[in-house]
Amino acid sequence: MSINKNECPEFLNDYIFYLRIVRGRAETTVNEYYINIRMFLRYILMVKNNLSQPLESIDIKEFPKEMLNEITLRDIYDFEYFLADERKNKPAARARKTAALKSFFHYLHKRANIIDHNPVDDIEMPTVKRALPKFLTLQESLRLLSSDSFENHERDFCMVTLFLNCGMRLNELVSINISDIDFEERRLLLKGKGNKQRIIYINDACIAALKTYINSRKNPPEEPDALFLSKKRRRISRRRVEQIIEKLLNDTGLGNRGISPHKLRHTAATLMYQHGNVDTLVIKEVLGHASIATTEIYTHLSDELKQSAAENIPIAHMTKQPEPKKEKDGE
Repeated sequence: MSINKNECPEFLNDYIFYLRIVRGRAETTVNEYYINIRMFLRYILMVKNNLSQPLESIDIKEFPKEMLNEITLRDIYDFEYFLADERKNKPAARARKTAALKSFFHYLHKRANIIDHNPVDDIEMPTVKRALPKFLTLQESLRLLSSDSFENHERDFCMVTLFLNCGMRLNELVSINISDIDFEERRLLLKGKGNKQRIIYINDACIAALKTYINSRKNPPEEPDALFLSKKRRRISRRRVEQIIEKLLNDTGLGNRGISPHKLRHTAATLMYQHGNVDTLVIKEVLGHASIATTEIYTHLSDELKQSAAENIPIAHMTKQPEPKKEKDGE
């Protein structure tokens, strides 16, 4: 969604500018922070002014600056209770909103000097249970690549090939330009989170899929350098890629399992670790993780699979031992 500056108080517009220009945050991150902070400001106005109107209809344009100084840690916790009780937000969703508030109040206190204390200095983040990622097995990945259900065969096959071989994010895939590809050096430039760039190496499967797709593009595109194009010859959208992957999974009998483009990224990392004998530090660099702790989930995943294999072997539950033979007298 686009941010309507005319609906924001001046301090919120300044914060959005700070995120974009000073911190260099990705547009998707800026939008998410904006949505979360707008909800919080609406909630504060609703509670402090005893408003009975729907939260979404509350105007924050004239949010009084002095009210920011009156916000306490108790208000933040009340907001989290509202999210859990009224909005049915799970811990992960509440944690994202809390992270946005921590960034916002840090800016108001340390950067803009609008408030004289930071109410979230001592806040505890909601506990989020770290679930093991969903992924496709090697056999399922090969089935997906062998599907005859690709809508635009060369383009869609190329996208799936890159997802499964390179573990790139959805936003990284749709942002690829033809000029980012170096076939001679077998390298590809990706633009990741926070507009950070990284170089990954591409294998024979990726090179073949890329060349086949690029050569299949006949009509002059509206955006000549954009790699993946829509029917309108413009850069394909994130949502369109999600729809393509969802339909392909359903047509291949792999639907209804919560697999998405992001889960194809998990699949690539899992295949690298389980079948490619790739070190986690290397996987960290390939995936563009900021911390090795994020990458280590794939080692835990492998351990769980080993445990599952041990527990599901057909004779795993035969715990009763046969009675020992009684020796006959005289023997």
